[in-house]
Formats: sequence, structure tokens, C-alpha cells
Amino acid sequence: LTFSDDGIGMDKETANKIFEPFFTTKPKGEGTGLGLSTVYGIVRQNGGIINVYSEKGHGTTFKMYLPRHYGRIESITPEADNIDLHGSETILVVEDQADLLELARLSLEQYGYRVLTAPTPDDGMTIVENYNDEIDLLLTDVIMPEMNGRELRDRVLMRRSDIKVVFMSGYTADIIAHRGFIDKEVDFIPKPFTPSGLAKKIREALDS
Repeated sequence: LTFSDDGIGMDKETANKIFEPFFTTKPKGEGTGLGLSTVYGIVRQNGGIINVYSEKGHGTTFKMYLPRHYGRIESITPEADNIDLHGSETILVVEDQADLLELARLSLEQYGYRVLTAPTPDDGMTIVENYNDEIDLLLTDVIMPEMNGRELRDRVLMRRSDIKVVFMSGYTADIIAHRGFIDKEVDFIPKPFTPSGLAKKIREALDS
């Protein structure tokens, strides 16, 4: 697969870093630059390779090589079809990207959950401190401007010690665990996710 553009291109130093987790050329507060490391991870996990060719002023080309599949294609029945994913518990979702926050809310509400939403960790803590009823689970992004998901979890647990926690991120779990943003043994769901995939992860965490 080849993708090319006729944009401003990159110098060699930048091109050598673009697949690194947390590398970005964007100013602080204007994007996180997560996309290419995620693409790299997906390609590598499927046995492929990805190369980039770029020159300043002459655009950029990405080439992805994926192994060809030989043999029959079998239909797969999602495991979620055999599991009751519905619930009535209260979920607090903390996500700094508005579209993903709304997606998570709608996804969980369609399965019967009561959903509280917060666009920042500070807003999430305000809900934790002032919400009068029980909050059963915290669903939080890992990388956020004010504090990371692990720091938020630790603060929430000081207020509500019995709350369950699920982390979500555009990075793979091993990358963010290696960077110290989460522990290796945590409930984690990678982005992007389907509504049923999210509901399944939430149900598993609540029932554990």
C-alpha cells in the first residue's frame, strides 16, 4: 500500500523519528502526534513493514508491505455476541478529545450504563468529589494535558477506594507501560474501539 502527498515534506532527522512514541513536531497543546506510532505498531503486529520517503519541499510517501494471506477465509463470530454486555452501573469517562468522549458516552449508554463525562482530569476529580452516589468505574485516557491516567487513577482511589479502573489509549499497552504511564497488569482497551468492544471490556472489569 502506498500513500503519497505533495506537501512540505520532512528533513532526514525528522523522518527518522516519526514512528517513535510521543514524538511530535506540533507545538504544545496543538496535537499529540500519536498517529504514526500507532500505524507502525499495527503494521508490525501483522507481520509487515512500513517505510517513509520524504524530501523538504517535495512531499512524502509511505509504503506499507503486508504479508499475503493464503488459504480459506473463515467467518468469525464476535465473542461479545454470547455475552450479556448490559449493565446499570455508573461510569465516569475522562477523555480530552471531545469526539471520543461523546463516542464513549453513547456507546456505554446504549448498553444501559449511567455515564458521567469529563473533558479534563481536573473536571473528573470535581465529579469524584461532588457526586453524591456511587461511581463504579473510571474509564480514562492515558495521555492528557493536565495529568496522565495513572496519576488521575491514584487521586481518584484516595477518594473512592473501591472504584474499578479501565485505561484507554491510541498507543499499545506495552509502549505506555514501558514509559511508566500505566502498570503492566491493568485493564486496558486500545483505540479505536467498537461500542461492543468497549462494553465487553467494561463488563469484564466490573465483574472481576
